[in-house]
Amino acid sequence: MAEQITNYQCPACGGPLHFSNVSQDMACDYCDSHFTVAEIEAHYAAQNAQAAQAAPEQGTRWGENGEEIRAYHCPSCGAELLCAAATAATSCPYCGNPSVVPAQLDGVLRPELVIPFQLDKEAAKAALRKHYAKKRLLPRAFIAENHIEEIQGIYVPFWLFDAELDADVYYDATRSHTRETHNERIVTTEHFRLHRAGKLRFERIPADASQRMPDAHMDAIEPFDFSQLKPFAMAYLAGYLADKYDVTAEQCLSRVRGRAEQTAREAMRNSCIGYATVSERRADLQLHSGKVHYALLPVWMLATRWHDQCFLFAMNGQTGKLIGDLPVDRGRYWKLFSISAALAAAAVTALITLFL
Repeated sequence: MAEQITNYQCPACGGPLHFSNVSQDMACDYCDSHFTVAEIEAHYAAQNAQAAQAAPEQGTRWGENGEEIRAYHCPSCGAELLCAAATAATSCPYCGNPSVVPAQLDGVLRPELVIPFQLDKEAAKAALRKHYAKKRLLPRAFIAENHIEEIQGIYVPFWLFDAELDADVYYDATRSHTRETHNERIVTTEHFRLHRAGKLRFERIPADASQRMPDAHMDAIEPFDFSQLKPFAMAYLAGYLADKYDVTAEQCLSRVRGRAEQTAREAMRNSCIGYATVSERRADLQLHSGKVHYALLPVWMLATRWHDQCFLFAMNGQTGKLIGDLPVDRGRYWKLFSISAALAAAAVTALITLFL
């Protein structure tokens, strides 16, 4: 039976290969050999093709409906790997070999483009420490080094939309003039009806295509530098996690339309210069969707729970932009509040004494 998983191993020594964000090639930590992505793709072409043809049903299914989790066997050590149904790349926890499931990214599921990781795990950890810095109400458990170690690099599936939008917007605007005489102040307010129209062209509006990734976090870590997009190759995934898309482009279209319309409204509104007030009366916005690209983009993620609440941090693996919510240690909050209140009361008492 054909294996469903491909392990990327060094052709020189057999050690695990990973994509290096520093050298932007395939690196072996054991013998320090380096190979281009093209070389490794050629080396594993036949194995990837064979794995892609292996029917997904050959993997053991777990979960009530048999679709939530799948079990595969590591080709290197034989260990069982449990993966979410959308997982396309992972690592064997026993032998450390990066593992790719080619069937998850084959045919219509195959991405066109990828932005390789530019920042490594140490950069992500440093960004988290900076994010934590001077947060006096942050629980100490969040600052612990073993917690920060849990951060993971994930290639997140995105749809990139090309589109045009026709905008036709009407506004009510006012402009006031003031004139003063020897005994009165006269204010004259002029009222205007403004009309703005134009066509806006968009290239590669991103929308994440994974149900597991919160849209707000993925939007917040933008922008990505799309000039760094490269043709997709399986080897880029080695050493990272990756998912295939489980949200279609059609399902993302409403989000894309909302973002494009908001941009158009801001552009039209910003052209209304020299008025005291401007309010939108009517807007006719028509989005014409063009080509849609399927890409994998690099994201560092840390998900954790604190007092039954989930806190998620995401960092752009290309630019380092980070977003995340922080919990509050209620005990420290009330302690600091009491100290502040006591200091304020003492200051007030001192002022009263001073003026009596």
